[in-house]
Amino acid sequence: MPQFDEQLRLIYAEDDLHAFQKARMIGEKEQDSFLNNSQKPIKWKFIDVMELHKLDNLVDGAEMYSRIKEEEDADIFIHVIKLKAAHLLEDCTQHTFILN
Repeated sequence: MPQFDEQLRLIYAEDDLHAFQKARMIGEKEQDSFLNNSQKPIKWKFIDVMELHKLDNLVDGAEMYSRIKEEEDADIFIHVIKLKAAHLLEDCTQHTFILN
């Protein structure tokens, strides 16, 4: 079954054209081929850059990405989110981060 991995990247650039070209270079550089668990060859192929969003200021808490999802069962969806958050918090408290 075809899979597509959309990624939102933060890119520093002088202007829109530079940002677009830089995003394309990153995408092409990160294309990959490998064998999956069944030893079947998998190829991640970069398609293209489809959006640019200029950030005037990098503000703490600024929204970078948003997507509306529709779910069949809201209770299950909320439960899964809370489980993921609990695991994330647990992972954060178990690791020591060294900042330079």
